[in-house]
Amino acid sequence: MSQVSEERDERVEHTPQPDPADKPEPGGQPEPAKKDSRAGRNLPAAIGVGLVLGAAIIVSLLTVRFIFIGVIAIAIGVGTFEFAGVLKRVANIKVAMIPVLVGGQAMIWLAWPFGRAGALTAFVITVLACLLWRLPGGADGYLRDISASVFASAYLPLFGAFAAMLVPPEDGVGRVLTFLIAVVASDTGGYIAGVLGGKHPMAPTISPKKSWEGFAGSMVAGIVAGILTISLMLHGQTWQGVVFGAAIVLTATLGDLVESLIKRDLGIKDMGTLLPGHGGIMDRLDSLLPSAVVSWLLLSAFVPA
Repeated sequence: MSQVSEERDERVEHTPQPDPADKPEPGGQPEPAKKDSRAGRNLPAAIGVGLVLGAAIIVSLLTVRFIFIGVIAIAIGVGTFEFAGVLKRVANIKVAMIPVLVGGQAMIWLAWPFGRAGALTAFVITVLACLLWRLPGGADGYLRDISASVFASAYLPLFGAFAAMLVPPEDGVGRVLTFLIAVVASDTGGYIAGVLGGKHPMAPTISPKKSWEGFAGSMVAGIVAGILTISLMLHGQTWQGVVFGAAIVLTATLGDLVESLIKRDLGIKDMGTLLPGHGGIMDRLDSLLPSAVVSWLLLSAFVPA
């Protein structure tokens, strides 16, 4: 009994008392507590940043489409720096920054004239450079640091190189827009459906806000986008648009879940703060990177260059 009494007294003693300054004015109503937005983020800022990024991409594609490869290269470089910084700050994992950054740019730019061969050759050389770069640091944490360096090299620039490979064909603008519109439709459809009617968690231990209703919204929006873009921009067939849209929804969702799992493992909310309402560059690349690989594979099969 004495222990219970002590615990009760301790709770009472540490219960915060109301501040007289917080009392409402005579005749006034108490100020309601602020509720978190159902959107889970600063929606106006997110929309504004999204529109600016979208406009930059469209301008690059409609002027000199190869400028888009430069946009990819910049985004991958910033994302790599961001990812490596988080690993160092939170988990003391040291990515071989110089080899990964330089090798990453080589993967993207060599994918332009040499395609898969250029990107894969640059990737292999980057891995070898990482093994060599980390040698002076000794055995302590060697495997951990090398594993993170190889993962960063594959997850960011190697996947990004497949987006760059969409650009060179004569219908490259249509290929890039088909890829981007499908991913954006998937994200937007899932976001709207999830906010309005999300009740059944899809992966509560990984991403609590992601719901099956949101996934259904993603699938509908992604398939519609796939049908329209492949039919109108690339003169493909309706069934190809259905397959493409569904595949992009799956890879975009997978990418989002994978990064959510990485962030939970590291104990962080966002990879960065560069983009208001979005987080960091990596928080926007999560669904794009794996989708770029599948987009290139499917479009190469459905609509050969």
